[in-house]
Amino acid sequence: MSFMEQEFITFMERFDACPFEITLHGEHHKIGEGLPRFSVVFHKAPSAVELATSTSLALGEGYMDGTIEVDGDLYQALNLFLAQLGKFSTDHKKLKKLIFPSMSKANQKKEVSAHYDIGNDFYKLWLDETMSYSCGYFEQEDTTLYEAQCRKVERILEKLDLHEGMTLCDIGCGWGFLLIEAAKNYKVHGVGITLSAEQKKRFEERIKAEGLEDVLTVELLDYRELPKYGTCFDRIVSVGMVEHVGRGCYEEFMRCAQSVLKPGGLFLLHFISALKEYPGDAWIKKYIFPGGVIPSLRELIGIAGELGFYTLDVESLRRHYTKTLLCWNKSFQEHRREVVSMFDERFARMWELYLCACAAVFQNGIVDLHQVLFSNGVNNALPMTRWY
Repeated sequence: MSFMEQEFITFMERFDACPFEITLHGEHHKIGEGLPRFSVVFHKAPSAVELATSTSLALGEGYMDGTIEVDGDLYQALNLFLAQLGKFSTDHKKLKKLIFPSMSKANQKKEVSAHYDIGNDFYKLWLDETMSYSCGYFEQEDTTLYEAQCRKVERILEKLDLHEGMTLCDIGCGWGFLLIEAAKNYKVHGVGITLSAEQKKRFEERIKAEGLEDVLTVELLDYRELPKYGTCFDRIVSVGMVEHVGRGCYEEFMRCAQSVLKPGGLFLLHFISALKEYPGDAWIKKYIFPGGVIPSLRELIGIAGELGFYTLDVESLRRHYTKTLLCWNKSFQEHRREVVSMFDERFARMWELYLCACAAVFQNGIVDLHQVLFSNGVNNALPMTRWY
């Protein structure tokens, strides 16, 4: 074994909490005590420098390139291995531009487009019919992904206490399913904003197909432009968008939402969260969500309190997101050949790694998913029971 390969094995020995086996050039190396729970083949070992600079990038790129292969179920292996994510190394100085990118409007639009403008045809392959790209709500063991996404939206609309004639703004509206359901079931008027041209295009097609042109509008708009929009809303919702805002801009985001929310109005924020403030993962930022940062629950609630938002309800949906991601991966695998034909094998390996790794970090409690309901000042008109 070469010196470089020995350095690699030595580095990997830090991940000894769960026993596994490494195969390198036909030689087997056992990490940890006990019977190996999974095995990994390294056709080429990352260097010690690469692993120290970013363990995530070194291992993630190795998997994408096919130089790393997992024997068996990728999610099961990652679920065991990523429980030790705290042992990963990241050199924040070397990766400063990647980890701490510009939060300008132009750059954030570019970052959002990089993920969501891959193409509607790509997302249609493996998302359900609602085209919902956020955590579902699984009430029963046999709940389907479609049912879970419908129920998620139903619960959000219930929490918002909507009534006919109200106005609702969806910040980061995606492909529009939530606003369409709100308009059809509650007869509200809605405005969705997004930075994705592809999402706007598809949402407008759905509005026309549903005959909702008189009550729904979608705008290609940055949240920082809301104060100049000229409309105040009874309710605001934002699902899976604040993760793109960036640490340092959360107060501005909350202020912009508040500027277009009527006194006593409700604001529901649905977001991936963390126990503590963390700058983010290098591999995810480079390949999946450029500029993405997961806020902590405490920092958003703290900012809300300073601005006069009252926290009415907090709910964790962490395990629901694990199941959502596994459903997405199952669907993704069923359409994998089509993905490869659209892009290439490396792209397909990148996305399956993303879906399985995210499922694993939710399962291990490394990240969470919270829905938080705020009121803009005191609202004594709401029903007093939680499950109104």
